[in-house]
Amino acid sequence: MGYAKQAKLLGDQRVFSLAPEIKKYTLRDIGFVESKGGKFVLERPLDPRADFAASLKLKVTISADLKTFKMLATNGNGLRELNLFKKNDPQVLEQLEFSLRELQDRQVIRLD
Repeated sequence: MGYAKQAKLLGDQRVFSLAPEIKKYTLRDIGFVESKGGKFVLERPLDPRADFAASLKLKVTISADLKTFKMLATNGNGLRELNLFKKNDPQVLEQLEFSLRELQDRQVIRLD
């Protein structure tokens, strides 16, 4: 999955885009890590019952110019994209909604 101006999670009907107000310092404040190439990467565990390494994750990567991004839900090792809505696990979906709401509240993403 490449970088795009809009993204949606597998199985979700909502489409997200980067907020025009996005700032690099905000990304750092909420846990994004800047890579050597300048990309910003955030990995958030979604299963409160599992340790970080084994937990399902929300992974958001934003390009260095803050114009494009990709967002996906992955398995524990981050190699396979998952449809979290198919499992219908209330704890995982609640954690996903919390993480997405935080990104919206901090003006990183917005709902289109």
